[in-house]
Amino acid sequence: MTTQGNLHGKVALVTGGSRGIGAATALCLAREGADVAVGYVNGKEAAEDVVRTVEALGRRAVALRADAADPAETAGLVDAAAGALGGLDVLVNNAGVGLLGPLDTLSLADVDRVLQVNVRGVFLASQAAAARMVEGGRIITVGSCLTQRVPGPGGTLYAMSKAALIGLTKALARELGGRGITANLVHPGPIDTDMNPANGPHAPGQAAMTALGRFGTADEVASTVAYLAAATYVTGAEFAVDGGYAA
Repeated sequence: MTTQGNLHGKVALVTGGSRGIGAATALCLAREGADVAVGYVNGKEAAEDVVRTVEALGRRAVALRADAADPAETAGLVDAAAGALGGLDVLVNNAGVGLLGPLDTLSLADVDRVLQVNVRGVFLASQAAAARMVEGGRIITVGSCLTQRVPGPGGTLYAMSKAALIGLTKALARELGGRGITANLVHPGPIDTDMNPANGPHAPGQAAMTALGRFGTADEVASTVAYLAAATYVTGAEFAVDGGYAA
């Protein structure tokens, strides 16, 4: 997918933008013409590397630290991004935590942390962004293939947190559609990142569950996000970028 440079003059915020899908998305949006704020909680140097690469593409960029589990920092990140770059047109909710394990091993602290980051953080960032956006704003959230298919035990908490984003996205589409703001959801499948490398010990089994028989790349997810950042008549939709994992 390509947006053919339709993001020129736009400002985007990518949460969790210092590595993996987030970093690839920040760079893809910049190549399409957007200025980009890179949110991060750890990995300041990695976030600053993304900023330098964006700037080398001729776009403005800034790295901003915020913990998605902290309500004040989440809203503050949106405000800081808009303040630094002169507005906000695109929010990419990419920050998240993955916690897999047997049901009986999950503590209350585990539940709270995952829901704070994966659900509450997305809601609060979207709420803050909607207050800033004008006609044509875009909210794009990164979900998970586990909302479509859970192939085995251990994914209860994570799948629940990502499934909540389906209802949130559809409701946002209805809530904000009258203002020309769209909301969409991207579900990555097994993606080759440092958190889940294509040569890792569990990779062969994951790849075998896809129709294409391989891991995807962060760039393949990012290109779908960039398409949605420019698309004008797509909202409340889910896009599986999973190699046929849920087929």
